[in-house]
Amino acid sequence: MRIRSLLVVAAAILVTACQSVQTTQPGAIGVTRKQLMAVSSEKVDEGAKVAYDQELNKARQAGSLNTDKQAYDRVQKISQRLIPQTAIFRPDAPSWHWEVNVETSKDVNAYCMPGGKIMVYTGLIDTIKPTDAELAAVIGHEIAHALREHSRERLSRAYAEQAVLAGVAVATGGEATTMQIASQVSAVTFTLPHSREQEAEADRIGLELMARAGYDPNAAVTLWQKMSKAGGGGGPEFLSTHPSGESRIRDLEKNVPLVLPLYQAGAK
Repeated sequence: MRIRSLLVVAAAILVTACQSVQTTQPGAIGVTRKQLMAVSSEKVDEGAKVAYDQELNKARQAGSLNTDKQAYDRVQKISQRLIPQTAIFRPDAPSWHWEVNVETSKDVNAYCMPGGKIMVYTGLIDTIKPTDAELAAVIGHEIAHALREHSRERLSRAYAEQAVLAGVAVATGGEATTMQIASQVSAVTFTLPHSREQEAEADRIGLELMARAGYDPNAAVTLWQKMSKAGGGGGPEFLSTHPSGESRIRDLEKNVPLVLPLYQAGAK
């Protein structure tokens, strides 16, 4: 009975500690889900900056940071077309301290840490051989994770679970240091898979970002078809945290018509 009482108390504390927030505007694509957050965006952004700088330093020491000029210029150009479109979902986002880098690596991967810290690996470009529009789908998808603060949401869930299991009153992450948050952001970025719900949101918002930036959203479908093929031999690293599948492709196909007029209007 005592354990049960502690869990009830912890759950009650959790409800009051978490805040229900609307991280983004719905856009034309209509993403409206509210999220429960138990850790501040400022703390997560601080941790993400530390984690990202650690990755940059490792790449510099290995001589692999922005050494492929063609890939770097291409990723920069596409990213700079996508970033202004983030204002549709978050008016504050274009003024984030965006960083865009390319690491020469065989890893088939890309990510955008909280606060707009983008990295694309040359292995993704070399293996998938994406068109510019398909690469925009990758980067737009990653930007969408940052806009929706999915890392913050996942860390908040982890704190919540710890609070309930331990029956403690601290569910806000207030005692976590920046370095601890940085470690957790790295784990979320490189190891833990996104939920299906988060993936669907990133797909949909990414579709709208690329369409508004002048990239044919149909390319998101062909991108994931290529990803699925590449996954036949065990799968690229990207798929370990971004699962592919027929249901995902069907969802993209269903949502392309919602944003296609945005692309067509810009193409005229």
